[in-house]
Amino acid sequence: MHMTGKVLIFSAPSGSGKSTIVNHILGLHPEIEFSVSATSRPPRGTEHDGVEYLFYSADIFRALIRDNKFVEYEEVYQDRFYGTLKSEVNRIWAKGHVIIFDVDVKGGVSLKKYFGDAALSVFIQAPSVEELRKRLIARNTDTPEAIEERVAKAAEEMTYAPQFDKVLINDQLEQAFADGEKMVSEFLRG
Repeated sequence: MHMTGKVLIFSAPSGSGKSTIVNHILGLHPEIEFSVSATSRPPRGTEHDGVEYLFYSADIFRALIRDNKFVEYEEVYQDRFYGTLKSEVNRIWAKGHVIIFDVDVKGGVSLKKYFGDAALSVFIQAPSVEELRKRLIARNTDTPEAIEERVAKAAEEMTYAPQFDKVLINDQLEQAFADGEKMVSEFLRG
């Protein structure tokens, strides 16, 4: 796969406000397009195939891995895969658009390695693990057990922050929006 465009990578532990910030940036820049990740998890709430994610069974996901169809993928939990399809990257670059990724922390590190200087990688950090727990509880999409699993994972994921080009602290959302906008604008100009 040859490089033809720019890439924005936003990663964060669950509940850090990553999707909110990514959606804000998408609303400001028509030339930036969201890369829809593939996953083997079932849809949550009002999610639709091809919109929030491309949903596949674990078996089909494994077949796509065998056929070298991914830029990167991760088995986050057993049989719970997430990944970026090469076809999705090519689809967006074919339009001359900049790709924006909203991915987990390990996916973000892998994407940065893959795209190198063509990518700006941003780690979004919640002010604290306790604040993350509160946000996940307020979201009301997970069981208490799933929330504790995500919080434990988030504490570990925070150690990845130094592997990103920039760290964006999401304490006050309006300030995080402004900081994110500045990072993206500087990168797109550069």
